[in-house]
Amino acid sequence: MNDDGRHIRLLIGLGVVTLLLLGRIFSLQILSSSYKEDADRNATIYETIYPTRGAIYDRNGTILVGNKVAYDILVTPREVKPFDTLALATVLDVDPGFIKSRLEEYNKRRRSIGYQAVTMIRNLPAETYMRFDEVKYRFPGFRGQVRGIRDYPVNAGGNLLGYVSEVNQAYMDAHPGEYKSGDYAGMTGIEAAREKDLRGEKGYHIYLRNSLNQIEQPYKDGVMDKEAVPGQDIVTTIDASLQQYGQELMQGKVGSLVAIEPATGEILALVSAPGIDVSMLADIGKHWNEISSDPYKPMYNRAVQASYPPGSVFKLVNGLIGLEEGVLRPEMMYSCNYGYHFGAGHKLGCHGHKSPLNMEESIMMSCNAYYCYVLKNILDNRKYASVADGLDAWHEYVESFGFGRKLGSDFPAELSGSIPTSKTYNRSYGKGRWNSTTVISLSIGQGEILATPMHLANLCATIANRGYYYIPHIIKASEGVEIEPQFYEKQYTMVDTLHFPKVVKGMWRAVNSGPGMGGTAWIAHVDSLDICGKTGTAQNPRGADNSVFICFAPMDDPQIAVACYVENGGFGATYAAPMASLMVEKYLKGKVKRTDLEKRMKEANLMSRVKHD
Repeated sequence: MNDDGRHIRLLIGLGVVTLLLLGRIFSLQILSSSYKEDADRNATIYETIYPTRGAIYDRNGTILVGNKVAYDILVTPREVKPFDTLALATVLDVDPGFIKSRLEEYNKRRRSIGYQAVTMIRNLPAETYMRFDEVKYRFPGFRGQVRGIRDYPVNAGGNLLGYVSEVNQAYMDAHPGEYKSGDYAGMTGIEAAREKDLRGEKGYHIYLRNSLNQIEQPYKDGVMDKEAVPGQDIVTTIDASLQQYGQELMQGKVGSLVAIEPATGEILALVSAPGIDVSMLADIGKHWNEISSDPYKPMYNRAVQASYPPGSVFKLVNGLIGLEEGVLRPEMMYSCNYGYHFGAGHKLGCHGHKSPLNMEESIMMSCNAYYCYVLKNILDNRKYASVADGLDAWHEYVESFGFGRKLGSDFPAELSGSIPTSKTYNRSYGKGRWNSTTVISLSIGQGEILATPMHLANLCATIANRGYYYIPHIIKASEGVEIEPQFYEKQYTMVDTLHFPKVVKGMWRAVNSGPGMGGTAWIAHVDSLDICGKTGTAQNPRGADNSVFICFAPMDDPQIAVACYVENGGFGATYAAPMASLMVEKYLKGKVKRTDLEKRMKEANLMSRVKHD
C-alpha cells in the first residue's frame, strides 16, 4: 500500500475519534444535566437551616422548656482574606488574641475543614451581633448565624429535663448519618428520651460562589432550597407545680422523690437531689467543670439510677407473698422480744412495741420479728424440695412486682436493681450450706436486695391499685406523639388481688393511728385525706441510716402514690414520711396547712452527713 493510502486512512481514523469525542462532550454538556449539576455542585455552598426544637410541656399545659434566639459567629477559614484583626475584635468585643489563636487552630485543620464553616463564638449578645451584621462585608469569610437555644420558664429540674449539647465524634459514630459536626442533640433526661421527636429536620439554602469562593447569589433562585421542619412539641406527665415543690423539700438533702398516678402509671414528679438548676442547662459547657467536679454528683439521677436497700417498706411484699403462699393469715400472731432470735445467740433486732401482733398491727408498728417468721415460713414451705427452691419461688414473686429488673419506663438510664436467687448464696456459702436464717435480712428489705426510688413508687402504686401497675412513664400521648402500647396495659403481680386490701388496712393504720397507738407514720397524717403509708429505715454502711417512706391517697380512690428516699436521714418518720405526705397534701389540696412541718423540712440540711467515695 502506498503512502497516500495510509495517510488517508489515518486522517479518517482521526476524524472518527474526533467525532466520537465531540459527540460525548455534546452529550455530557448539552444532553445530560448531570454534568452541569456536578459542575454547579463544585461551585455551590450549602448553608444549614437549623429547625426550631420542639417545646416540652407539663400535663397542664405549662411550658417547661421553650426556645429563645442565640447568635453565633462562624468562619470559613479558606474564605478569610487579610483583615483588620483589631477592628473585628472591637466589633465582637473580644480580645484580638482570641481571634488570632482560633484562626491558627482552624488553619492547622484546614485540610479536614475544607470550605466548611466552623463556629468561632457562641451566644453572642444581640447588640454585638447587630453591630457585626452592619460591617460584616469588611471581613470576608466571617458570617453570623441565628439559631434557637433552650429556654426554661419553670425550674423543673435539670435531671428531669436533661440538656442539649453539640454532638461529639462518639455521638456521631453512634448515630451514623444523622448528625454532623456543629449539630446539637439531647444528651440526658427528656431531651434525650424524645430526641427524635424534638429535634425536627434540618433544611438548607444553596448559594453559588465565584472563582474566589465568594458567595454571589442563590442557586437556581432558591428553588432547590429545603425548609427546616420544626421539632414536635412534647407533653409530659409531670405536674410542674408538684415537681417544683418536691425540689424545694429536697433542697439540702441527698436522695429522691417520685410521685406516680396509680390509675395510669404517669409520673407526676421525678426529683433527684442534689440536682442541676435549669439556669445551667442553656449553656452546659460553661458550667460543665463545676457540675462534674461536684462531690454530690448532681448529674446522677438518683430516682432511676441509684440502687438502695428498700428497708422496711419491703415487708409489704413479703407479707403479700406469705398470704398468696398460704403460710400467712391476717389474724396470725407472732411475738417480738426486741427482735427475732435464732441460732446460737443471733438476733435481728427490733424497736419496742406491743407483742404479740397480728398482720395489720405488724405493718402499723413495722415489726421486724413478724416478717422474719413470714419469710422463714415462705422459704421452709414443705411444698418446695429445698430452701433454695423456696427462695427461687420467692424471687419469682418479687420480680412480678417489678423488682430486680428494669420497669421499662420511657425515662432513660433506668437501673434494674437486684433481687438474689439461690445461685447468689450458693456462690457465697456453697450449695446446701445455707438456710432460711442465713438470708433472714431479706425479710426486712436488707441484705442483697437493691431497688431504685422508682421501683418503690411503683410498689406503692401497685398496692394502691390492689394488685397491678401500669409501667411508669413520663410522656403523654398528644397530637403527633404516640406512646407505646405497653404503657396502657395492666401489669399484674403473682399475688391474687384479693390479698391486697389486707395490707392496705395496715398501711392506713400506720398513718392514721394516733401517737399513743403505735402508728410509725403518724407524722404523715392529714385530716380527710386517708393517706396509707409504710415507713422504712434502711441500714447504711456509710453513715446514718437512710429514711424511706411510701404512701398513697386517698385509700379508696388513689390519685397519687409517692416514694421518698433520703440518704442518711435516719428513721423513716424523721424526713421521708413528712416530705412524702407534704407532696400528697400539696397535690390533692392545692396548698399545705402543716406550714410548721413544711418549714422544718425545707430548712433541714443533711448534706454534711453524706459520705463520698
